[in-house]
Amino acid sequence: MRDLPAPQWHLPDPREAEAGDDVVALGGDLDPGTVLSAYAHGMFPMHLDDTLAWWSPDPRGVLPLDRLVVSDSLRASTRRYRCTVDTDFEGVVLGCADPNRPKGWITPEITAAYVELHALGFAHSVEVWDDDGALVGGLYGVEIGGLFAGESMFHRARDASKVALVHLVSILRQCPGPRLLDVQWRTEHLASLGGIEIPRERYLVLLAEALPTYECLTRA
Repeated sequence: MRDLPAPQWHLPDPREAEAGDDVVALGGDLDPGTVLSAYAHGMFPMHLDDTLAWWSPDPRGVLPLDRLVVSDSLRASTRRYRCTVDTDFEGVVLGCADPNRPKGWITPEITAAYVELHALGFAHSVEVWDDDGALVGGLYGVEIGGLFAGESMFHRARDASKVALVHLVSILRQCPGPRLLDVQWRTEHLASLGGIEIPRERYLVLLAEALPTYECLTRA
C-alpha cells in the first residue's frame, strides 16, 4: 500500500457505530488525507441532505471477483466497445454526475475532490468508447492497496457501464494478492452482476487483508 497523506480530521472507528447504522460521522471536509484515511478505515464520503457525512454501510455491498456474472449478451457487448483506464477521468465523473440522473449525489465539491485524488494517483476511471470515439460509459473509484472502492458508473449506450465493470474485474483478477471490490450497497443492478451483501464487521476484516497489497490500476 502506498503511503497516504496525513488526514486533516479524525474520523471514528466504524466498529463503534450501531449495527445497521450506515452513517458513522458528520462534518469535516474533503481534504485528500481525510478522504483516503476514511477509505482505509472502511468509510466513504457522501452528503446527507446538505451535510457532509461519512458512511460505512451495514451490510456492505461487495463484488467478489470470482462471482462476476457475464451473460451472453453482455459478453457480446464487451466486443462492441473499446475500454481504457485513466484516459478521461473527469469526463467519467461528469458523466456520473449528470444532473438528469435520478438521486444524483455527485456535487461540484465531490467532483473537485476526486479529480484531486486522481491527480495524486489514488482515483481511477475506466472509460468505454464506441466506434465513433465517443465516451459512452464508464466508472470511477478509489484504489488503496488491494482495495478498489467503486464510486459510480454511467452509460449512454446499452451495457456500457457493465462493460466498464467487466474490464475492471479483468484487470483486478490479473493482480496477485487479496483484492476487495467495494460497491457500497448491493442494488438489484449489481446483484444481477454478482454483487453480494456482507456484514460491516466482515467487510472490515477483508479490508485489513487487502490493504497491504500493492495497487493494481496504476499499472494497468
